[in-house]
Amino acid sequence: MTTVRIEHAVKDFDAWKAAFDSDPADRAGSGVTHYQVFRRADNPLSVIIQLDFGTRAQADAFLTVMDGVWRSPQVASSLEGHPQAIIIESVESKDL
Repeated sequence: MTTVRIEHAVKDFDAWKAAFDSDPADRAGSGVTHYQVFRRADNPLSVIIQLDFGTRAQADAFLTVMDGVWRSPQVASSLEGHPQAIIIESVESKDL
């Protein structure tokens, strides 16, 4: 499994969440199979999103789409700085 992990600061969580929920990158159509949204416990304006994909190619293509989304005036105005994104691949997962 390939995961895209995005972290960024937002100006207003509720406004950012509304934009996220509008799904401008078409997550399902882009190959996202599961996602989670986190807020840092020590800073509720710092958001972390993890999105799972079946392939690395889907993850790469999604980040290209997201770069355009982040630069759009509607989304850019809700962000503090530019999001940091990395692609990670699962090596092991175990429920305890």
